[in-house]
Amino acid sequence: ILAPKRQRKMLTVTQKVGLLDMLKEGRSYSAVGRHYGLNESTVRYIKKEENNIRRTAAISFNKDAKRVVTVRNKTIIRMESQGDVEPSPSTSALHSEPSPFYASKGWFDKFQKRFGLKSVSLQGEATPADAAGAEAYAKTKFKTIIKEGTYKPEQVFNMGETGLFWKQIPSQAKASGFRGQKDRVTLVMCGNAAGFMIKPGLISRLKNPRALKNKNMSALPVYWMHNTMAWMTKALNLNWFKGCFIPGVKGYLTEKGLDFKVLLLIDNAGGFADDLSHDGVQIEFLPPNTSSLIQPMDQGIIRTFKALYTRNTLQHLVDAMDSDQNFSFKDYWREYTIASCLQHIQRAHQEMKSETLNGCWEKLWPEAVHNPTESHLDEIHRSVVETAVSLAKRLRGDGFNEITSDDVNSLIDAHSQPLTDEDLAEMTKPPSEAEVEEDKKAPRVDVDKEDGLTIDHLATMVRMANELQRVAQEWDPCTFRSLHRQFTIIKHKKLVSGLWKKTHTCTRRTWKLHT
Repeated sequence: ILAPKRQRKMLTVTQKVGLLDMLKEGRSYSAVGRHYGLNESTVRYIKKEENNIRRTAAISFNKDAKRVVTVRNKTIIRMESQGDVEPSPSTSALHSEPSPFYASKGWFDKFQKRFGLKSVSLQGEATPADAAGAEAYAKTKFKTIIKEGTYKPEQVFNMGETGLFWKQIPSQAKASGFRGQKDRVTLVMCGNAAGFMIKPGLISRLKNPRALKNKNMSALPVYWMHNTMAWMTKALNLNWFKGCFIPGVKGYLTEKGLDFKVLLLIDNAGGFADDLSHDGVQIEFLPPNTSSLIQPMDQGIIRTFKALYTRNTLQHLVDAMDSDQNFSFKDYWREYTIASCLQHIQRAHQEMKSETLNGCWEKLWPEAVHNPTESHLDEIHRSVVETAVSLAKRLRGDGFNEITSDDVNSLIDAHSQPLTDEDLAEMTKPPSEAEVEEDKKAPRVDVDKEDGLTIDHLATMVRMANELQRVAQEWDPCTFRSLHRQFTIIKHKKLVSGLWKKTHTCTRRTWKLHT
C-alpha cells in the first residue's frame, strides 16, 4: 500500500505574527516550535522573514490569508492578452483537424530563455501537523506494536533522511571573498531507542569521485550510494535497507546477544520503497503530518549532527590556517573534497552521545528514555554553535569576524529548507566532461604501481616520522611546544609502525605458504 503523501503545516499571517511575538517575549525557538507543532528550523526561517511578515500584516486587509500574492511575469501577461484576440481562420484551417503541439526539451528550454520565463510557485503550506493524531499514535497504536512484538529499545529503529550542503559556509564569511559552494548530498540516518546509530548512508551525484580513487568503498565511514540528483529514490531506499540496515543491525544485535527481531519506523513521505521486507523486520510508517512531533530523528538528532559537522568543518579550517604561514582560503577550499567531508561526517557521528540519541525518543516512547531532560539537546546544540562561532572569529577576514550564532544556525537550518531555483538549477545541471570521464572509470590499482598502504610505503612513513621528530626537536626553541609536538608524532609513528609490523607479518606468512 502506498503511503499518503506527507503534508506540511501552514500558518496564517496572524499566526506568524503571534509566533514572532512569542520569540520577542524571550521564548526559545524549540518552545515556540512545540507550541505551533513546527520544527525548530521552520521557526528560525519565519524569524528570518520577520520584516516581510510584519510588513504584509500591516497592509493586508485580510490577516487570515494563507497565501501571498506573487507578481506574475509581464511577458506571460502580454502573451495572454494577445491571445484574447483571435485571428480570422484561413480557408485551409477551416477544413483541417487541429493537431497537438509537441515540443522537445531543447526547444522548450530555449523558448524559456528567449523570453525570460520562469515558473512561479505561490507561498504557503498545506495542512498543519496533526497533534491529536501524533498523540493518539504514540499512546495507543505504538504501545500496542511494542507490546505485541515484545520489542526492546535495542530492537526499535527510526530512519530519516536530510540534505547536506557539505561545502557551504555561513553567509557572513562571503564578505571576505571566501566563496562557499552548494555541493549537496543526501544523508540517511538511522538509530535505535537505546542510543545506537548505524553507519550513515550517503547519496552522491557521482559513483566514483576522484577524491576516493583506489579507496575501498565498503570501508568508508558512510554507506555510499549515487544517482544524478543525489536524491533518495525507492531503488536507493531498497539498496540502503538490504546493504546497510540489515547487516548493521544484525551485527549490533549479535554483539548484544539479542534475537534479530526489529521494528523499523519510517517517515510517511515520498521516496521510500513500499516493498521493504526481510525476515524478522517489521516496517511501520508513521501517520501523516506527525513526523515533526514524534519522529525521533526530527526531535534534534539530525540538527545536532549538522551542528557538529559545521563545527568540525570550521575546526579543520582553523587547524589548516594555523599550520601554514602561506595559507590561502582559495587553495584550501579547492582541496576540500568529498573525502574531507567524509572525515567530518565520521567525527560528528562518533561525537553523538548515546544518552542524547536516547533522549530524542521521549515524545514517542517515554518509557525507553533513561534520563528525560527536555532542554538537554538545546544545551548541546547551543554549546556546539558557540564553539563554531569562536572558531570562526579566529579566522582572518572581516566576514568571519562578524559571524554570529544566528549565522551558524541559519547555515544549519538551510539544509532543511526547500530548495531554491538556484539550488535546483545547480543540481539539475548536467555533469561536466571531467565528471563524466571520472565517473566512467571505476577505482582500480595499477598492477605495475601499487597504491595504498604497502610495506614500502609504511616503511617510508616511519622514516619520515623519525626525521620529523628530529627536526621538531632541533628547530623549535620552545621546549614545551617541542615536547608536545614530539608526543603527537610518536603517537602517530606507533600507529604506523604497528600497521607495518602487521602487514610485514602477513606478507611473510603468505610467502611461506607459496614456497
